[in-house]
Amino acid sequence: MSSPERVVAAVQMVSNDDRPQNLAAAERLIARACDQGARLVVLPENFAFMGRRDGDVVGQGEPDGDGPIQAFLADQAARHRVTLVGGSVPITGPEAGRVRSACLVHGPDGQRLGRYDKRHLFDVTLANGEAYRESDSFAPGPQPVVVSTPAGRLGLSICYDLRFPEHYLALARADAEILLAPSAFTATTGAAHWASLVRARAIENLCSVVAPDQGGQHANGRATHGESMVVDAWGGVVAACGIGDGEGVAVASVDPAQRDQLRRRIPAATARMQSGNPDG
Repeated sequence: MSSPERVVAAVQMVSNDDRPQNLAAAERLIARACDQGARLVVLPENFAFMGRRDGDVVGQGEPDGDGPIQAFLADQAARHRVTLVGGSVPITGPEAGRVRSACLVHGPDGQRLGRYDKRHLFDVTLANGEAYRESDSFAPGPQPVVVSTPAGRLGLSICYDLRFPEHYLALARADAEILLAPSAFTATTGAAHWASLVRARAIENLCSVVAPDQGGQHANGRATHGESMVVDAWGGVVAACGIGDGEGVAVASVDPAQRDQLRRRIPAATARMQSGNPDG
């Protein structure tokens, strides 16, 4: 029996350094997505806080299982009876002066179903002089994670992970039905690569992708790309927000059965999963 289609939402935000204000915006956008029928709602990376300075996020770190951001996710999931994904939450760990960037998944009863800590940290210098050193504030996570939820088996990733196809191959091998890529892509890198990377991860794994992004000008003076999107297993963009034009929701139906149908017709993804070479 084929699995039913699932209505999913990628939430686009323009978060700043005011956590209550950000959570109020997220609450409003979650409600908008649910009003449009979404049963899986995915928030972007840094949805609750984007500091004026890179290290500010460390001061927002919460112990695992406790804190206002985690309580917000549990409350909103239960209130709307949906699977809710907090794109990234700063969670304290054993590393002094650094936190984990944790993608948290809550079920319709509000209980947490899974956690993934961002593995690939954005340490880059762009041609225009922009420089980012996430490893100064964040410690990397240990492994890929797939979470079983009422919305399906979700393969988790965060932002810069999009540049590492082997991460998504691991998720596909673990039978992920929908891949998630909550992000805060810079305006510069997003204009060049965002849509191509999201669609490539869908095409090479023949798997739907839900990719919410930050999209606008932030309190720290930096700009993010936006263009939050839902992509089907054939690589088609079935819903999207605008580029850099503020908050919104991209809502669409995805059919996990499409993944299996395509893999039977085009066995490349299956061959990659069976190969000993992680890059296929």
